[in-house]
Amino acid sequence: MHRLLRGELFMLGGFVVAAAVTIVLVMPPSIDPAAAQWSQTSSGPLTAADRDLLIKVRQAGLWEMPAGEYAQTRAESQRVKEVGKLIMGEHMDLDLITRQTAKKLGVALPDEPNPDQQRWMAQMAAESGPAFDKDYVNLLRAAHGKVFSTLASVRAGTRNSDIRKFAGEGINYVMRHMAYLESTGLVDHSQLPEPPTPAPAPPVAMAVEKRRHT
Repeated sequence: MHRLLRGELFMLGGFVVAAAVTIVLVMPPSIDPAAAQWSQTSSGPLTAADRDLLIKVRQAGLWEMPAGEYAQTRAESQRVKEVGKLIMGEHMDLDLITRQTAKKLGVALPDEPNPDQQRWMAQMAAESGPAFDKDYVNLLRAAHGKVFSTLASVRAGTRNSDIRKFAGEGINYVMRHMAYLESTGLVDHSQLPEPPTPAPAPPVAMAVEKRRHT
């Protein structure tokens, strides 16, 4: 009886081991989602944030270049006309840099603006005079503020030297464009997103007490 029981247990153990081996062979190993979005290039690891930056800058140019053309015929302010021409020309240069960098890194770029940008273009295409001037300046100023934050964030943390260079150049372009737009005197700064609230500083008494014990 005991021998029979031991034999059954031995056979059961063998089935368990075989089942475990089958599961290991059939089931794929777990993959870290963040690591799966990285790819290696000659200039270092390329992350999802790096790719997203190239896409965002490309799309910025795809609507700001036509908007600059609108400014030449629809703006009333001579300064808005000048700013539109400046931004349009510089975005042509930046777009070339974007496409060259994306090609080198194997990143596919879109060929049309995103839905929000298409809506802004349609809005401006239906306007002229002071209404166009106001919307052109404020829509572009708000958009530049958003892409500036993305450029700065990626520049601060990217592990890829090509993206570092690209982000640095992009920051320079965006800084100039914000200054151009602000030079029109039409930017409504009260409508721009407020800077993030800084983290509260530790109480002075606590900081002094901590230094005493270190």
